[in-house]
Amino acid sequence: MAQIFVDTAKIEEIREAASWGILDGVTTNPSLMFRAGTANRKEQTLKIVEIVRGSVSAEVISTDAAGMIKEAREILSWSEYVYVKIPIIPEGLKAMNVISRWPNGRINATLVFSANQAFLAAKAGASYASIFVGRLDDAGLDGIEVVRETRAVFDNYALDCQVLAASIRNTYHVTQSLLAGADILTMPYAVLQKMISSPFTDAGLKKFLEDWEKVAGK
Repeated sequence: MAQIFVDTAKIEEIREAASWGILDGVTTNPSLMFRAGTANRKEQTLKIVEIVRGSVSAEVISTDAAGMIKEAREILSWSEYVYVKIPIIPEGLKAMNVISRWPNGRINATLVFSANQAFLAAKAGASYASIFVGRLDDAGLDGIEVVRETRAVFDNYALDCQVLAASIRNTYHVTQSLLAGADILTMPYAVLQKMISSPFTDAGLKKFLEDWEKVAGK
């Protein structure tokens, strides 16, 4: 069963999505923290963990391996539910190789734009490979095809890394990511809302209630 994450650091959005009973986790990054009006990653992440009680990703700020490793040690100490987001760059691979050997080395390899990068992340011990579907599409490429290729590569070699479809912009991306075999989909709260929305559902419910009122009124 594919998991659904919401890509936000806003507590009110996370709380509402969690109330539906279908939310498995949350992904955040420095930009999302800024939009949520906080620079305190630890405090905000722990607030999210209390709501979700599932996977919550927090991203490093450093761009050198030593800095990433130092940040990761702190971030991963916050909670057993927290994953550290490491960018798929050479310094990131160095850091992942170290972090993945820790007992609590939970890694979300971020900014993945090809199956080759995803393969390297898996080789380095990442738990998730986050493929940025929407950003690939923005560049005139096929983000879903990268999800599909990564799924095939991971299956071919039985790699212990989950395919995470990220940068999801719309419900079409959701459906296609599911069909391509993504293990996890992370999306803005607005897209999650649209997944459950249909004018036909609204019209059908309205008709049922109108008919019930006619029967009940007799």
